[in-house]
Amino acid sequence: MDTMELLSGKWKIIILSALWIGGPMRFNELKKTLPKITPKILSKELKFLEENLIITRTVKDTTPITVIYELSAYGKTLDSVLKALSDWGVTHRKRIIERM
Repeated sequence: MDTMELLSGKWKIIILSALWIGGPMRFNELKKTLPKITPKILSKELKFLEENLIITRTVKDTTPITVIYELSAYGKTLDSVLKALSDWGVTHRKRIIERM
């Protein structure tokens, strides 16, 4: 139940998948990858994932300041979970297409 509580909601798994597939990204890169998410919700979800040690937020001393989000070492332990979800989704899609 702890896993479901941590990853529940519409966006958390989608954000994690984007970082899992795309690697480290800036906020606007994530926003472009997830065009239906609002900036406010993206910010809220990133903060939650950072507070729970799933992602890291790195601020680079550039002009303007650059902030990079990526899976933390701990977050990368979700690799098998994200892969299993991805594999299951592909299998499910094929099954639905075959029924049509």
